[in-house]
Amino acid sequence: MRNLLPLISSHPGGRSSLTCRFRCGDACFKETPNTSDNEYAGDIIARAVSRRSMMRAAAVVTVAAAAGTAALTGPNAPQAEAAALAGHGHKPPHKQAPSGARGLRFSPVAPNKDDKVTIPDGYSQNVVIRWGEPILRGAPAFNPDKQSAKAQAGQFGYNNDFLSLLPLRGERGRQVLVANHEYTDEILMFRGYDPANPTREQVEIAWAAHGLSVVVVQEEHRTGKLGPVSRHPLNRRLTATSEFRVTGPAAGSDLLRTSADRTGSRVLGTLNNCAGGTTPWGTTLHGEENFNQYFANGNTAEHKRYGIGTGATERKWERFDRRFDLAKEPNEANRFGWVVELDPYEPDSTPRKRTALGRFKHEAAQPRLTSDGRPVVYMGDDEKFDYLYKFVSSKRMKKGTSRAAREHNLTLLDEGTLYVAKLTGDSPAAEIDGTGKLPTDGEFDGSGVWIPLATGTTSHVPGMTADEVYVYTRLAGDKVGATKMDRPEDVEPSPRTGRVYVALTNNSDRGKEGKAGADEANPRNANKHGQILELAENWDDPAGDGFAWRLFLVAGDPNDPATYFSGFPKESVSPISCPDNVAFDDHGNLWISTDGNQLGSHDGLFGVATHGDRRGELKQFLTVPTGAETCGPVIQDRRVLVAVQHPGEVDGASVEKPASIWPDGPGKIVRPSVVAVWRKDGRDIGV
Repeated sequence: MRNLLPLISSHPGGRSSLTCRFRCGDACFKETPNTSDNEYAGDIIARAVSRRSMMRAAAVVTVAAAAGTAALTGPNAPQAEAAALAGHGHKPPHKQAPSGARGLRFSPVAPNKDDKVTIPDGYSQNVVIRWGEPILRGAPAFNPDKQSAKAQAGQFGYNNDFLSLLPLRGERGRQVLVANHEYTDEILMFRGYDPANPTREQVEIAWAAHGLSVVVVQEEHRTGKLGPVSRHPLNRRLTATSEFRVTGPAAGSDLLRTSADRTGSRVLGTLNNCAGGTTPWGTTLHGEENFNQYFANGNTAEHKRYGIGTGATERKWERFDRRFDLAKEPNEANRFGWVVELDPYEPDSTPRKRTALGRFKHEAAQPRLTSDGRPVVYMGDDEKFDYLYKFVSSKRMKKGTSRAAREHNLTLLDEGTLYVAKLTGDSPAAEIDGTGKLPTDGEFDGSGVWIPLATGTTSHVPGMTADEVYVYTRLAGDKVGATKMDRPEDVEPSPRTGRVYVALTNNSDRGKEGKAGADEANPRNANKHGQILELAENWDDPAGDGFAWRLFLVAGDPNDPATYFSGFPKESVSPISCPDNVAFDDHGNLWISTDGNQLGSHDGLFGVATHGDRRGELKQFLTVPTGAETCGPVIQDRRVLVAVQHPGEVDGASVEKPASIWPDGPGKIVRPSVVAVWRKDGRDIGV
């Protein structure tokens, strides 16, 4: 047996302390915000609930353990359940076809620590756009020593994360690229930066580097190379000072009113936009994640539950704008932590913060449609021991691109019901010992329920008003006993099967004294590497209130007995650690980007088969440069896009002492960028 890969132990989650400071406000070293004593799955398992009754509850969505090719629902579901129960835990032998699953037929990239984007043999790449490249009319060329807030507001923002590529009708070879800009690392942006005494100019540049970018990109003929079309009419920048509308049931609430906005309906800026989603009606969704770190002097229990500190912030923005000082504006933080909806085809439109989807650290928001056309949005709250949510709209999507259809569809996410998940395992509690050892039935699996929190102006949570549920959604989850998860990040429904995949990145606090211990959905204490959960709604109805689940992948070194790849032979998979963003290709493969690799390699992008006799086959497609994280994957037939976020973000690094020379070589400032990868022969990716 091969030796286990080395662990990286310098900082929780494998990140540098510099990343923790600027990205999430050092959340790893602060008290876990969820100190509630609500039940978690381990408590529920201990009750006298038989495995048979739980499986009966999820009968129509029992996982077809044999090969994973059959749908989880359908007219033969009871028979499928009986077959699955009869052979539970048994996996048929895998055919070792050398080419691999369709869409994954490439030579996997080996783990490495090279300061570049490493891609498979036979593939090419280019940098699509870098931080600071001008995209608006009148914006100057990037000069890191002569930056200004005005210049940055017309240039591509910093630390790109979520990406979406949308079609652009009538302009051949062009698409619309939408990007999130999650956060700024001023130490890597400004020469001689003094963290204790930032200047107003530096702060205002940082405000302008946050937010969203919309930029049209042009494909180069005969290759997969993309480049920005500067000054295109659709190009747009939205920053920390742009205007956003608040919509939905909590709009106008007293909890959202401030001295600058007494209506509670207009907000300046969007902050810490992490992942997102693309809607069937042609808009993009953007999750406001670690917004808590921008606000100083928190002084309420609600502030504490959202991780807002009682003192000064890292960036000291409160010195330059009173709204970031909660001692002066206690409600300002309540205006962040939402899902933002943007219409990239209307450059003069005002983006909307959708309160019906709840307020927490949104990693992402990806809709699917019910059979009658209502959108359902799945969402994770990226914090240790926080929850998985979904929103079910009460309105149906209108098809077409007419003005009337577009205006109607822009109201879909304002009316409906918000739910939180409670998961139950189907194995005896004694079999979940915190080591990651599979229970005797051969899988970590079970059933679950969606607990309603609020519908419109009606609260379903005793002791909380509807406004309180939407603004303090975490507290509502606490009250109803939602399951504490290992940092639920991106959540994506498969467009082929309807199954929902949840990236659970890690949780180093699982099982610590006073903290929730291992349960079947989160089976490892001190969880360094994370897992991916697969969820199937009862009757394949995304609007329903019950589901079946199982762990699709338990990440880590394949030589570690605590890892699991849906039964695929572990000697034939790539090592993976800390799954974060996920996306699907047209073959039904799940693509996974990582954040904080704990296995001695740089972060990367991986593809894994979700069905067929190669289900669980996982291959690494690329790695990113020193200090970087892989974000925002977009998987097209002939192109893969990734956002290379925070390259060079290594402890001790600065503009004067860079830890990376990517993307432009020695003597150039390190710049977060978007990268495109394609096959040299022009054929589809991985076929």
